[in-house]
Formats: sequence, C-alpha cells, structure tokens
Amino acid sequence: MLIWISSYILLGALTGMLAGLFGIGGGAVMVPVLTVLFAAQGFTPDYVVHLALGTSMAAIVPTSVASLRAHHQHGAVLWTAVQGLAPGILLGTFAATFLAAYLSPRPLAIFFCIFMSYVAAQMILNRKPSPSRELPGFAGLSAVGAGIGGISALVAIGGGTMTVPFLSWCNVRLQTAIGTSAAVGLPIALAGSMGYILNGWGITGLPELTLGFVYWPAVIAMAAASFFTAPIGAKLAHRLPVATLKKLFAGLVILLALQMLRTVIQG
Repeated sequence: MLIWISSYILLGALTGMLAGLFGIGGGAVMVPVLTVLFAAQGFTPDYVVHLALGTSMAAIVPTSVASLRAHHQHGAVLWTAVQGLAPGILLGTFAATFLAAYLSPRPLAIFFCIFMSYVAAQMILNRKPSPSRELPGFAGLSAVGAGIGGISALVAIGGGTMTVPFLSWCNVRLQTAIGTSAAVGLPIALAGSMGYILNGWGITGLPELTLGFVYWPAVIAMAAASFFTAPIGAKLAHRLPVATLKKLFAGLVILLALQMLRTVIQG
C-alpha cells in the first residue's frame, strides 16, 4: 500500500504545480495516470475510468482553493466573470456526471484522449483567439459556463482549457484569464465530486475506502501534496515563459492520454 500512497503523493505534487502554472486543474495528468495506477492495483476494469474521473474531481477541490488564493493575491481574478460563469458551471458539471456514469470505460477513454489531443495541439500551435469582444451578460456567461462544466466533468479538468481561450477572446489579459480559470475550477470540482459520489453510490465491486466513484486514499494523498505546490505554480506563471512550457506539457498530455486508452482497451 505504501508504494501506491507514494505514487499518489508524487502525482499530487506534479498536478498541483501544473494547476497553478496553467490554470488547468490537473485532471489532464491525474485521470490517465490514475487509470493506469488503478488498473495495476487490480480495481474492477469496468470502473477504473469512472474512479479516475471522480477521484480527480475530488482531489482538484483543495488544489483549486490553493491556486485560487494565490492568483487572488496577485489580483488576477476577474470576479464578475466567475459570478456569471458559476451557475451554468454547477449545473453543467453535475448533469454531465450522470452521462459519464452511464457510459462504459472505453468511450470515456476515447473521448478523453480525443479532447486532450485537441487541447495539446492548441498548446503546441500556441494559437490565441483574437480579442474581438467584451464579456457577455449574466445569461451569456451562464450558458458558456454550462458548456465548460459539462465537458470538464467528462474529462475531470478544471475547465482552464476552455475558460482561458474564452476569456482571452473577450479581451481579458492572459494572466487574469488564468487566474479566473483557477477560480472557476472550484465550482467545477465541487459539482463534479458530488455528481460522481452520487452516481457511484451503492455500486458493488468497487475497492474499499471509496465513496461512490471517489477513492479517498488517493484523494487525500494527492490533495495534501498539491495544496503546497499549486501556489508555487501560480507564482511561476507570472515569471516563466508559459507559452514555451505549454508546448512541453502538451507532449506529456498526449503520451499520457494514449497510455490511458491503451490500458483501458487491453484491460
């Protein structure tokens, strides 16, 4: 058991750093790595992806709090945007967990792989939407939030891969877009966690120490590590060439997504 806990701690430290640096919530790394780790631990193949998604969502909660606090201290959170996006995000994220629970591991893994490959391609190409408009009103932000929340629940990310481009398109500077994305990640993680707990409730064959589709030993170990490393990543986001680092990170995302898909198909 010790070797698995150590793996979760290392994974949490890495994802916390990435969450603070890129505002992505860490799920892009957590989900594929957890899928492989859970399969190696002998968890039921039918639910390894669901457990990875639910566990990632729960672990993102404290990471989001730490990242949000750090970005807020830098004055990089646009709270009016957060307030507008949050209602749609809560509804979209929670509803999408029911769809995820209905799907088998293979389509979930395929969707994750395709979406993350698209995200990685955008990072490598470093395409930025041309700032062409202002933020929409409350109704428009809520509708955008529902879409961001729904996709985020299916891939267990904090929404940064969609929130940052959207805010940049609305003439929000990059650092503020990243900080606001980190803030938006909190309602995504909360709604997603509750949804995965509810949808996994009462299912037999899950490992001990789970609540629904959330495996708590992994959550606690990852959260403890990421809580300390997320603020470090947030500080680095204001000092390092984030665009260059994203290209390196994109390659890692593609490799991890493909390994996750391979594990699910072979399993």
